[in-house]
Amino acid sequence: MEANTTDILSRFALEGTIESVKPLGNGLINDTYKVTTSAGAPDYVLQRINDAIFRDVALLQRNIEAVTRHIRAKLKAAGEEDLDRKVLRFIPLSDGSGKTWCRVDGNCWRVSVFIPDAFTYDTVDPVYSGFAGQAFGRFEALLADLPDTLGETIPDFHNMEFRARQLEEAVAADKAGRLQKPQVQAMLQDIQSHIHDMCLAERLFREGKLPRRICHCDTKVNNMMFDSQGRVLCVIDLDTVMPSFVFSDFGDFLRTAANTVAEDDPAMEKVAFRKDIFEAFTRGYLSSASAFLTPVERDMLPYGVMLFPFMQAVRFFTDYLNGDTYYKIAYPEHNWIRTRNQMALFHCVRANEDYMKEFIRSI
Repeated sequence: MEANTTDILSRFALEGTIESVKPLGNGLINDTYKVTTSAGAPDYVLQRINDAIFRDVALLQRNIEAVTRHIRAKLKAAGEEDLDRKVLRFIPLSDGSGKTWCRVDGNCWRVSVFIPDAFTYDTVDPVYSGFAGQAFGRFEALLADLPDTLGETIPDFHNMEFRARQLEEAVAADKAGRLQKPQVQAMLQDIQSHIHDMCLAERLFREGKLPRRICHCDTKVNNMMFDSQGRVLCVIDLDTVMPSFVFSDFGDFLRTAANTVAEDDPAMEKVAFRKDIFEAFTRGYLSSASAFLTPVERDMLPYGVMLFPFMQAVRFFTDYLNGDTYYKIAYPEHNWIRTRNQMALFHCVRANEDYMKEFIRSI
């Protein structure tokens, strides 16, 4: 580790005696460690927050504290027990400031209570997709009346108009000199022909017809904890929780889970839209989210499923035109393959728009 764990952990109001600190999981953004304590005290999770991605750590932690505090209060009022297994609990500093993070040697750290006998899964099948839909819909429902005002931990993260402007700038600059290729010109024309329609959410928001919600914004199956009986305990990885449209949770999950291949698979003929995953996730989501969704939000869920492969295609294409400066690539045309893959998925989903609308009406 890049800092002394004893020094870092001594700053937090921990219980028990620390016995060991070992790496935990394989997260791509934050460095995570399990802190084992003496018998009778809880174990903890020590995490270094990646402030290169999350620039405003104070805002990030305020968001998380507001969300977990609100969910905990709601669960307690509903008579739920064993709350530390059903909502994350972050440990304050021992200096009485109330802060749940500190900076040591240039790095930002936080500590939460470790949830024992809990599991995550990477399985994407109809069963776990149904669990995911229900869990993320319930997460949004619990936060629908959150009194706190949250900030954007990654500004404009899921703002399609912003992504469209980034593409315009990339086209104007053509830094990598790739626009002269006929296939690149054809891709640009395809994307541009749909951009106006895909920016619908931002227009409706300005007209007061579409609300922003508190969303997770990183809806993956492995961002849920399950107990040993396969029941969902809680939603985890809350760094991206911020105001957004419900499509951020609904559409982003299906972008990856309902594609028959990985987002960078070069076999475009294999790209297809998995209806079994869509139906399972949608049933689960509406079973818990219907309590707060407006008719406009519910009717626009198919738009959300189209939006996210399109938005991701725009982001990959923008990076390709800029010379591959944002996404890590394994070979020179990696972002081009990603762009083609996500546009192929977008067209598959778009071809199923009427089917999706009818399925949602049937629930």
